Amino acid sequence: MPETLDGPRWGPAEGGAPRKLVVLLHGLGADGFDLIDLAPGWGKAVPDALFLAPHAPEPCDLAPYGRQWFSVQDRTPARMLAGVQVAAAHLDAFLDAETARLGLSAGDVALMGFSQGAMTALFTGLRRDPPPAAILAYSGRLLGAEGLAARPPVLLVHGEADEVVPVSGSRDAEAALRAAGVPVEAAYRPGLGHGLDDAGIALGGLMLQQHLGAAA
Repeated sequence: MPETLDGPRWGPAEGGAPRKLVVLLHGLGADGFDLIDLAPGWGKAVPDALFLAPHAPEPCDLAPYGRQWFSVQDRTPARMLAGVQVAAAHLDAFLDAETARLGLSAGDVALMGFSQGAMTALFTGLRRDPPPAAILAYSGRLLGAEGLAARPPVLLVHGEADEVVPVSGSRDAEAALRAAGVPVEAAYRPGLGHGLDDAGIALGGLMLQQHLGAAA
C-alpha cells in the first residue's frame, strides 16, 4: 500500500471550506516547502482553493537531505518509467484521499509540478479517470507518452537555458501531447535556467483561474 503523503498546506485565501484543490509537486532533492510559497500569489486567482505541497515519498538518494519521487541514479528509459509508475501510485492514493476528505471531484483539482515533480504530475494526471482540471508542468519532461487515458489541459513552461533538464524535454512533451490530442499551452523562457520566473508563474495563475476559477 502506498505511503501516506503529507506536507505544508495553505488557504483558501478567502477562508471557509475549500472548493478547489491545487497540488504542488517539488523537484528532486527538495520538499514541499520549496513550492508552497507559490500559494499566496496563485491564491488570488483561485481564492477558494486549498494548496497542498506533499513531500515526496522517498529520501533523496543523491544527497544527504531532501526527498525524491523516484531515483534517477539509473536514467535509462525503462528505469525512469518504472520509477514514475511507483510515484504515481503514491500520488494517486494521496489525491483520492484528499478529494474524499474535502468532498471534491476530479474537476476541482489541478496538479502543478517542477522538474521531477512535473514528470510525476504529467504521468499521473494524464492517466487519472476522471482527469484533473489542469496540469501545470515546469522544467520537466514526459515519461511514458504511450497509453494516455486522459486529456486534461496542460501548461508547459521551461527555461531555454535549463542546465538540469534540457528545454527539449518540454518541447518533445509538447509535440507528443499535441499528437495525442491533449490541449497544450507552452512557454519557453529565454535565458532562464532550472527555475521559475515571474512570467511563468503568472501564466500558471492564469491557467488556474481559467480552469479552476468560478466560471470554470
